Amino acid sequence: NRIVLALSVARLADAIGNSILFIIIPLYVAQMPAPWFPWPEPVRAGVLISMYGLVNACLQPFMGSLSDRVNRRKPFIQGGLILIGIGTLLFIFAARFADLLLLRALQGVGVALTIPASMAVMARASTRKTRGGSMGIYSTARMTGFAAGPLLGGFLYDHFGFNWAFYAATVLIFIALILVQVLVKEVPAAAKESGKRSFRVFDRHLLNAGILGAGLATFMMAGAFSMMTPLETQFNQRLHETAFAFSVAFSALMVSRLVLQIPLGRLSDRFGRKPFIIPGLILMAFSTALLSEAATTQQLIWIRVLQGIGAAGIAAPTFALAGDLARVGGEGQQMSIVTMGFGLGIALGPLIAGLLAVSSFHLPFFFVGFLLLVSAWIIHVKVPETVPPPSGNPRPEMR
Repeated sequence: NRIVLALSVARLADAIGNSILFIIIPLYVAQMPAPWFPWPEPVRAGVLISMYGLVNACLQPFMGSLSDRVNRRKPFIQGGLILIGIGTLLFIFAARFADLLLLRALQGVGVALTIPASMAVMARASTRKTRGGSMGIYSTARMTGFAAGPLLGGFLYDHFGFNWAFYAATVLIFIALILVQVLVKEVPAAAKESGKRSFRVFDRHLLNAGILGAGLATFMMAGAFSMMTPLETQFNQRLHETAFAFSVAFSALMVSRLVLQIPLGRLSDRFGRKPFIIPGLILMAFSTALLSEAATTQQLIWIRVLQGIGAAGIAAPTFALAGDLARVGGEGQQMSIVTMGFGLGIALGPLIAGLLAVSSFHLPFFFVGFLLLVSAWIIHVKVPETVPPPSGNPRPEMR
C-alpha cells in the first residue's frame, strides 16, 4: 500500500529526530539551573519527559475529533511536525529548567496534531485482512527511528556536545515534513459519513471496551519501555557505563521490536489480536521487573531485548484492533484514544519512575510490572476479538 509505505518512511525520519532527545534530556537537565524547581535530578528529568507526554495525550482526542470534523489529516500532520521541529531547535537557547518545560509543552502540542491524524490515515488506508501487517510496517518504521535516534544522540553528545544533537534532530524532523508533503495523500471519508455528527471531543458512542482496552495496552507498553529514561544517571553509575552504552541498552528494545513487528502483525491478521497482545503484556511485566536487577550493561541489553519482544506482540495487533473497531468518519477520535494511551504512558512512566526511585531504585520497576499483569487480565476479560479463527465464521460487525 503506497500510502502506508509513504507515511511509514516519513514517520521513520520523525522518530529518529524525536528519539535523539531520549538520551540527551536527562543529561541536559543535570547541567541546567532550576531555581524554581528544587527537586532531585531524577524527578526533574521525569517531569520534563512527562510534560511532553501529558500535553500531547490531553490534546490528542481534541485534535483527532477536529481532524474528523474537517475531514482532512495532512495539514494536521504537517503543522505538528513544524511545531516539533521548532521546539527542538529552541532547546539550544534554553537557559534554565523552566525554559525546557515550555519547549517540551510546545513539542507535545505538535505531537497531538500529528499522531491521531497519522493513525486515521492508516486506518482508512488498510482493511481488516491486511491491517495488522500495515500497522506492523508503520510501527517498524517508527521503531527503527526510535532505535537509531538514541544511538545517534549518544554518539553526538559524547563526541560533539549537546547542540549538534539538537541540530541533527531538527533537520530530521523537517525531512519528515518534506516527505509528508511529497509522498502522503489524503484519504478522506465520504462527505455523507464525515458530516453525520456534530463536533465532540469525546463522543460516547465511539467509545467501547475494545477501543478503551487498546488504549490501556498502549499506555502500559509505553510506560514500561520509557520509565528507565529519567534514571539514566543512576544506571550509568550502577553499571559504570557511558551515555553511549546506555543508549545501546535503551535501543535494544527497539531493535528486537522492529525485527518482530511485521511478522507478528501479519500473524495477528490470521490468528487474532488478543493471542499476541496478552502474552506481550505478560512478557513485558516480567522483563520490566528484571530491569532493576541488571548488574552489567550486557544484562541490561538482554532484558531490554525481552521487553522489545513483548512490545512487538502488543503494538501492531493493538493498533490493528482499534482500526478494526473504528467507524468510518470517526477514525480520528477513536484512534486518538489509543495514541493518547501511548502518550500518557510516555508521560507517566518516567514520572512514576522518577518519583518512586527517590525511595528505592527497584520499586518503580516492580510496581509497573504488577500493573502490566493486571492490564493483561483486564484485556482478556473485557476486550472483544476482532479476527475470527482461521476455521471459524467471519464476524459481520467488523469491517
